[in-house]
Amino acid sequence: MTYPKRLIEVDLPIRRISAHARREKSIRHGHISTLHIWWARRPLAACRAVICAALWPDPCDEHCPKSFIKVARAAMQSWTTHERQNLLSAESRERFESARKNADLFADTTELRYALLDFIADFANWDSSTLPEFLATSRELTEAAHVALGGAPGTRPLVVDPFAGGGSIPLEALRVGADAFASDLNPVPVLLNKVVLEYIPKYGQRLADEVRKWGEWIKREAEKELAEFYPKDADGATPIAYLWARTIQCEGPGCGAEVPFIRSLWLSKKPNRSTALQLVPNKKAKRVEFEIIIKTKHGWVNQDDSQDTKAKSVEPKFEGTIKRGSATCPCCGYTTPVARVREQLKAVRGGANNARLMCVVTTRIGEQGRYYRLSTEADSRAVKKAGRELQRQKDAQEGPLSFVPDEKIDLRGIRHTWAMIYGITEWGDCFTQRQALALGTFVKFIRRLDAQIGNKADAAFVSAVQTVLSLAVGRLADYSSSLCRWVAAGEFIGNTFGRQALPMMWDFCEVYPNSDSTGGFPGACDWIMAVLNRESTASLLEGHAQVASATAHPLPDDSANAIVTDPPYYDAVPYAFLSDFFYVWLHRNLVIVHPDLFKGNVVPKDSEIVVDRPHELSNSTHDIAYYERELTKAFAEGRRVVRPDGVGTIVFASKTTASWEAILKAVVDAGWIITGSWPIDTEMEARIAAAGQARLASSVHLVCRPRENPDGSVRTDEIGDWRDVLQALPIRIHEWMPRLAEEGVVGADAIFACLGPALEIFSRYSRVEKASGETVTLKEYLEQVWAAVAKEALALVFKDADTTAFEADARLTAMWLWTLKADAGADAGAGDEEEESDDEESSGKKSGKVKGGFTLEYDAARKIAQGLGAHLEDLSSLVEVSGESARLLPVAERAQYLFGKDDATLAGAGAKKKKHDPQLDMFKVLGDAAEAETTFGETKVSRVGETALDRVHQTMILFAAGRSEALKRFLVDDGIGADARFWSLAQALSALYPSSTEEKRWVDGVLARKKGLGF
Repeated sequence: MTYPKRLIEVDLPIRRISAHARREKSIRHGHISTLHIWWARRPLAACRAVICAALWPDPCDEHCPKSFIKVARAAMQSWTTHERQNLLSAESRERFESARKNADLFADTTELRYALLDFIADFANWDSSTLPEFLATSRELTEAAHVALGGAPGTRPLVVDPFAGGGSIPLEALRVGADAFASDLNPVPVLLNKVVLEYIPKYGQRLADEVRKWGEWIKREAEKELAEFYPKDADGATPIAYLWARTIQCEGPGCGAEVPFIRSLWLSKKPNRSTALQLVPNKKAKRVEFEIIIKTKHGWVNQDDSQDTKAKSVEPKFEGTIKRGSATCPCCGYTTPVARVREQLKAVRGGANNARLMCVVTTRIGEQGRYYRLSTEADSRAVKKAGRELQRQKDAQEGPLSFVPDEKIDLRGIRHTWAMIYGITEWGDCFTQRQALALGTFVKFIRRLDAQIGNKADAAFVSAVQTVLSLAVGRLADYSSSLCRWVAAGEFIGNTFGRQALPMMWDFCEVYPNSDSTGGFPGACDWIMAVLNRESTASLLEGHAQVASATAHPLPDDSANAIVTDPPYYDAVPYAFLSDFFYVWLHRNLVIVHPDLFKGNVVPKDSEIVVDRPHELSNSTHDIAYYERELTKAFAEGRRVVRPDGVGTIVFASKTTASWEAILKAVVDAGWIITGSWPIDTEMEARIAAAGQARLASSVHLVCRPRENPDGSVRTDEIGDWRDVLQALPIRIHEWMPRLAEEGVVGADAIFACLGPALEIFSRYSRVEKASGETVTLKEYLEQVWAAVAKEALALVFKDADTTAFEADARLTAMWLWTLKADAGADAGAGDEEEESDDEESSGKKSGKVKGGFTLEYDAARKIAQGLGAHLEDLSSLVEVSGESARLLPVAERAQYLFGKDDATLAGAGAKKKKHDPQLDMFKVLGDAAEAETTFGETKVSRVGETALDRVHQTMILFAAGRSEALKRFLVDDGIGADARFWSLAQALSALYPSSTEEKRWVDGVLARKKGLGF
């Protein structure tokens, strides 16, 4: 049976959707990501667009039901009014204005298709997602498509997400008028999905109002109970944060001083109030005292003397006492090695409760900004009092759960929770005594809510209120551990999970839990309230969320209309190991409310489909083979659940060819036909790792259909001919690549986006055989795909030029740079600006000197080269291979090879790097070389490069050195400029080099001389 293609199988406005997805990353207020932390959420914009396009048939398809075309035509015609056009983007408005003037425009199914795509692009906008006009139209189209494709009137199509995670996909399914079934193995995301899919649609604004009311009650009660442990200052200032430093005893000969661990002494880096701590060693007392200094127009002075214009200035020091796990004593200068630091901290279970209070951050009524003071005896008394109260609460605790979480941190996750190696072995060790007391107090009041509300509301509604407020405690816990830091640049508290790991934090920040500032319980409630208020206006119908394994799905055969999911990527995020941090508190909050979710002491891990990276302390069997095997099972379950005429969309984002091959193999082996792939840019430009590295900025959405018979059985008797497949492949890539280029999709994104159309040819068959009867493996086919993509991309780069006229090094360089082109706005080789890791375990290896050049994963580089008829081992003067990476050398590093030793002492010790530019400053280097009277100077170049690329690089170096006469002779007298290939290649490189690199400037400088030299 032939089914009509869905819109997503023929077209998608990915450029516009990507713009909305990127913008959404900076939107916080009201976004479901602010309900509670969860990792690797999909942008709502992308999910909304993809689900619409997956559910709605293409009106141009000959099998598209006429009933859907009729409804779609009327729906799009309703957007031709001026009132509705004002809700559209300028890009869409032109089409709908034409339709207003020509009532028959949408009779043309091609125009109707693009009107639907325009609508999807505009509906992807965050600002449109709760507008009644967009919601009504999308739901009308979803219902019409469902009925037209065989659904019963009055029912909704079912969208299933077996890896539901943070809930973006199922929420958007509800928004566009589908039903949603969200499942996950982990109880924490299931709880989040219950709030989004069940509670908000069922209770709406009523839930929002009650959460606000009882959140304020909890705040008042907790504030009264905790007031004595967080006293206000005598002058009325309110402490909002306490800055602590873990300590050890110096092991230097005869010293024994207390050494506070401090990464940086900065308190505030604000230009108008720069503030820092200063260490004052007290050798006699064997401890370190602190002072606070501030920057004035007269220089740095002690804070107490800041009003004295004659105050003695001080020389500030901003470096701390600890670096990569080793601690240097301010009293004697001895550095205690990391191994001994670990041993001392292990003895005190991480040292959170043996830490030294350095400084207190306060706010003042009627005054803006943060103020800093040193700790006092009153602060110490409050902390000790909190410790005694915590012990009393622990002793009085009844039931199986302890007041403070004593569940063990799982050793199998140690590569991601390496704070364990410093003695933090139970989840309660992550918190100071006062933090644990505060969190336990909030838990206590949430558990009392059912009695407090009494029979004023039904039990299910009370459970919903308790659940939502428990998420606020989860948010509070994220800001209330001894693994939080003070961010001096913005003067705020950084949360525990600033990244997807649980590292050690030497100096940490303790938040005042009832603070209205960042990290407090009131603020957590406000963030959650914004989500409830916003989504309550969307008039969502209820969905369903439950715990279930993706490899044993609870739904019956052929029950879903679509599977849309974002599976885990190898070891990208250790969901289960990290989410235990929240689970142990949610368990204490909700074990009575949700006994089905909180059965175990910790999150289930044995069936999680992830790779646990090897570690000598881990006994995990979750290796790559396990991951790939279980993922195939999950995809097979998805195919079983979806109807034979249904559709699947699988989101994947990885920069390694191995992971791509693995997931594609899992999809094909599970009985799916891949019919398309769309890259949707999901990362803000500031977060893309760097030009200089081929990082996938997009999440590629693989579109799939079950390879099934109408009765649901898998087709196994269709055998493809290898010759036919190879013949069809370049044709399909040739059709697809320009379409991607129109949408601005280039580089690594375009390569991976071509995998879908390429695999449509291969995966439609049960297997593909060669003439000999040998079965072709997917891996073998993907080698051909890479070659076809490389050749087609090269043709786009050089446009009308004959690419066969260029040598292998030029073809490879052009393709290499094109692969990185998606990130062309960044500096080559520059990475994210990340704070230095706290210890040597954080990165898994010691960081080395950052090299310039352009880096690809080795296997990707090998495949590209092979597809272009080149071999990396033959191009050692151009490419450096190191481990799993391959680096295209910067032009500067090729100088000696290009000019010979006598002419190129210029690449020597005088080379310097700009602060944020890995390219060598060739102008200075070459100038220094010329002054050293090498034979380079203004004389004729003695060696002419063997290839067109070598000669272009030589001219770039001549330009960089300012040797205009030598450049002229090289191009004119040596005849290099008479070769059309030279200028064609230079022009291509100009378009390919990232705009901020020196190499771009150099090649443009050469091109600028073309006309003046008569070429």
